[in-house]
Amino acid sequence: MSARRRSTAAALLTLAVAIATLAGCADKKDDKAGSADAVTVNATDSACEVSKTSVPAGHVMLDISNKGSKTTEVYVYGDGDKIITERENIGPGTKATIDAEIKAGSYEIACKPGMVGDGIRQKITVTGEGGASAAADPRLAGAVDAYRKYAQEQADTTIPAVEAFAAAIKAGDVEKAKSLYAASRTGWERTEPVAESFGDVDPKTDTREDKVEAGKEWTGWHKLEKSLWADAKIGDDEKKLADQLVNDLKDWQKKIPSAEITATSMANGAKELLDEVATNKITGEEDRYSHTDLADFQANVEGAQKAYELLKPVAAEKDPELSKTLDSEFAAIQALLAKYKQADGTFTSYDKVAQAERKTFSDAVNSLGEPLSKLAAAVVAK
Repeated sequence: MSARRRSTAAALLTLAVAIATLAGCADKKDDKAGSADAVTVNATDSACEVSKTSVPAGHVMLDISNKGSKTTEVYVYGDGDKIITERENIGPGTKATIDAEIKAGSYEIACKPGMVGDGIRQKITVTGEGGASAAADPRLAGAVDAYRKYAQEQADTTIPAVEAFAAAIKAGDVEKAKSLYAASRTGWERTEPVAESFGDVDPKTDTREDKVEAGKEWTGWHKLEKSLWADAKIGDDEKKLADQLVNDLKDWQKKIPSAEITATSMANGAKELLDEVATNKITGEEDRYSHTDLADFQANVEGAQKAYELLKPVAAEKDPELSKTLDSEFAAIQALLAKYKQADGTFTSYDKVAQAERKTFSDAVNSLGEPLSKLAAAVVAK
C-alpha cells in the first residue's frame, strides 16, 4: 500500500512487528486456500516466487507464505503501479490470503521484504472476458453503489470542514486551526478502506514526514499539524499548503464517481485499514503532534464497519458464523472507543492514554482484524 500505511519508525518497530505477527498468524489460509485455483506466492527476503503466471479474470486468490526473516507485504499492481489489491504485515513464518476481483490485463505481483521499496516483482497475465465474478450477485453491485454514495457524502461534507480549517490558517489563528484539525479529517478517514482507488490523493494529503518518498514534497494535513503543534507558527508556506490541501481534496471529491471500487476491494480495504490502525494509530504515530489519534481511529472503524454492513447480506448468508463474530467485534471496539469520547464530541488526547489502555485497543483491533480478513472470501464464495 502507500507509504502512509508502513510502520517503520525505529522506536515502534518491536511493537509493530509483534502486532503484525499476531495479525499474520490469525490471518492464515481459510478452507479454500491451497486449492488448485489459487496462485501460491512464496515470499522470502530475496525472492517472490509465484506458482502461476496466467489466471482467468474474475475472482483471483493469492495464497501467500512468508518464508523469509522479515515482515513483508504483497501487492498486485496494474498499469502505472496502480494498486489493485494488497496485504501488509505478513510476519515471518506466517501465511495470508488475498481474494480479489481482477479484470483481464497485465499485472505484477510484488513482494516487499521489510515493507520497503518497490518490491521483488513477477509478471502475471489475467486472461478472458470475466470482469467481476462477484458482480453476478446484484446485492454486491448494490453494496458497491451504496459505498460509493457513502464516500461521496463524506467528501461533500469534508470540503466545507477543510475550508474552515484552511481559513483559520490563512487568518493566522493557530488555536482555531488546532480546534478544527481533527474534524477536517473525519470524512477522509472514513473512506480509507478504498483510499487507493483515488490515486495520488492519499500521498498528497495524508503522508507523515518520515514516509515522504524521495524527491517528493511533503504536503497535506500532517505538515500543517507539525506547524501548528510543534512549531506553533503560521507563515506564508503554511497558508499556501492550506490552499493546496483544499484543492487536493476537491480533486478527491471529483474522482469518487469514476473510482474503481469492488466488493472485494471494500472488504480487503477494511482489513488493511484495521492493520493500519494497529501499526500507526495504536502507537500514536499517525497524529504524533496533535494527539488526535482516537478521532482518526473512530472514523476508520466507522468506515470499515460501513463496508461490512453493506456486504453483510451476502456474507451472513454464506458464512453466518463469520457475520455474528464481526457484529460482536465491531460492537466491542465501538464500546471501547465510546469510553474516551468527551461531552463535546472530541476524544481524549492520545498522549493521556496509558500503555496498558493502548494494549487493550491493540487486542481489540487484532480480535476484529482476524475475522475481517475472511470477509472478501465470504462474499465471493460460490
